Amino acid sequence: MDLPLTDYDQLPLTELRHRIRALDEPQLRTLFEHETSHGNRIPVLELINARLRELTHGAEPSGGDPDNAPSVSGASGGSPVQESTAAEPGTPLRHGVASQTPSRGKP
Repeated sequence: MDLPLTDYDQLPLTELRHRIRALDEPQLRTLFEHETSHGNRIPVLELINARLRELTHGAEPSGGDPDNAPSVSGASGGSPVQESTAAEPGTPLRHGVASQTPSRGKP
């Protein structure tokens, strides 16, 4: 399936919010169907649904090419973090003061 935004799956929500304003209803429905069958990210579905409601109530797609935006880079290779180099899980500092932080299960 060809998506109306070529780098859709790598777009952060803030970027997507701006890029979908140039799309019409059929294009938004295509994105909605793609999202429900792939990522199924609730904030993205809510955003697309809200824009569909705006179009239903008389809004028009904005001018411009939604693909004529800076491309997203660095997302295709995954995270460089490995389990062996990841930080140990722990409780965040309370108010940023180490003496107020629980022992985190350590003696």
